[in-house]
Amino acid sequence: MKRADLQDADCGIAQALGVIGDWWTFLVVRDVAGGTTRFDDLQRELGVSRRALAERLAGLVAHGVLEKRPYSERPPRHDYVLTPKGEGLLPALIALQDWGTRHVMGDGALTAAGEHGSAESRRVHDLVGRKLPDVVLERHDGRPFAVGAPGDAWSVFYLFPGAFAPGAHAYPPGWGDIPGAAGCTLESLTYAARRADFAAAGAGIRGVSTQRPDQLAAFAEHTELPYPLLSDQDSKLAAGLLLPTFRAAGVDRFKRLSLLADPGAVIRAVQFPITDPAGSVAEMLTLIHNVRK
Repeated sequence: MKRADLQDADCGIAQALGVIGDWWTFLVVRDVAGGTTRFDDLQRELGVSRRALAERLAGLVAHGVLEKRPYSERPPRHDYVLTPKGEGLLPALIALQDWGTRHVMGDGALTAAGEHGSAESRRVHDLVGRKLPDVVLERHDGRPFAVGAPGDAWSVFYLFPGAFAPGAHAYPPGWGDIPGAAGCTLESLTYAARRADFAAAGAGIRGVSTQRPDQLAAFAEHTELPYPLLSDQDSKLAAGLLLPTFRAAGVDRFKRLSLLADPGAVIRAVQFPITDPAGSVAEMLTLIHNVRK
């Protein structure tokens, strides 16, 4: 059914489904967001027929969700990349993943923690060896940060549900009742206290949350953190790596996990689930030393 055929022309849900079409199309968007941008790679990852994939890619380009960027003239070949319109689908992608994890694969309980051996845990640990996506996040001081850009040092990205300064950015109602949500301030301060140890190990520290930059700025100022906090409020990193999230107070938030990336921005180790926020800092230092041997 084409979008023009939909009877409920005033319903945004109906019109969105007219663009998405079917579940294969959403999986195409998922894989493109994760960095699989070439036709042959998409066909291999999805296992869909070449004709069906070509039709869905053409439809997404026609609707302005994807754009084609040539990388070869002879023969003509293109990368398929998300447009700003396509990036607007990422929060919906993350919400669908959270709903499937919580209500289809799980028992419906709201939690900020993961379980050892779960499908969610396997997905996170399968990130080892994968390059960080080429996304740009906003630091708490307003400066851009290219997550997937190569650098001179190793990087620790600890992803946390939410850290709040007293006052205007206080904790959401019921925050303490969500298993695994508490501990972000302790984790952040422990990383700050061990910053010199990480520097000696050749690694920089970055905290990442789905909170707004102004919320992160208030927390960083309140706690005097000596390293940057990054805002993934548009779900670019979450969707790019299909990271585990939960929804609380109307916001999709990261479940607590940590990634260790080498100077080439390749993930070399992960921590998930994390049950001891402060203890995970020492464990990450050990991981760095073991991986670099």
